[in-house]
Amino acid sequence: MIFRILIGILILYWLRIKRKNMGNLKIWLRKNASTTILTVLFIVILVNKDAKAWLMRQVASTGILNSSISESKETQNTSIKGSYAGFTLKNEDGTSIDSSTLQNKVVFINFWASWCPPCRAEFPSVQKMYDRYKENPDMVFLTVNLDDNVALGKSYLKEKGFTVPFLVPAGNIPDVLYNGSLPTTVVLDRKGEIRLHHKGLADYSKDSFYKQIDELLKQ
Repeated sequence: MIFRILIGILILYWLRIKRKNMGNLKIWLRKNASTTILTVLFIVILVNKDAKAWLMRQVASTGILNSSISESKETQNTSIKGSYAGFTLKNEDGTSIDSSTLQNKVVFINFWASWCPPCRAEFPSVQKMYDRYKENPDMVFLTVNLDDNVALGKSYLKEKGFTVPFLVPAGNIPDVLYNGSLPTTVVLDRKGEIRLHHKGLADYSKDSFYKQIDELLKQ
């Protein structure tokens, strides 16, 4: 009987402390609402890939991360072009796409993975660019997925409603095109010369970038 009374007293004491602490917590939250909101947002961005991608996209939209297409180098070493001559990809049907079939085309190559926040951040701009040029017979898009599990890459495109080509490597990727950084974007001109090699996030939906692509298509 005494034991039950002691337990009851302890429970009442604990509830009193809890109510008091909850009251103090509510007061603190009211006084520090902005800090609380920023902390919650920081945690969400830290653990959520799409939230990270959104934040990165806002930065990329300013254009400060973009690279420009370089001028043609007539004296470019032919060994550089030859080093990716055997670069081969496969589409969803398993059909091979050899780089030799891309001659006299402007080629936009993007290496990406579904787990990569910068890739997710720039992908809407890649899709917009694809929508703009997909009907142009002189423009080719090679969006190369590097997920270990191909199904994850396909699922990501389907979930987000992206319609860019889903391609995977059919062999080793030449270092001159990709050396491990995601995302990586490469633009080849009609002669097969590398005119852009950009590692990291960018916004490819800028009018300034479209203008550069249009210039390549006219050459």
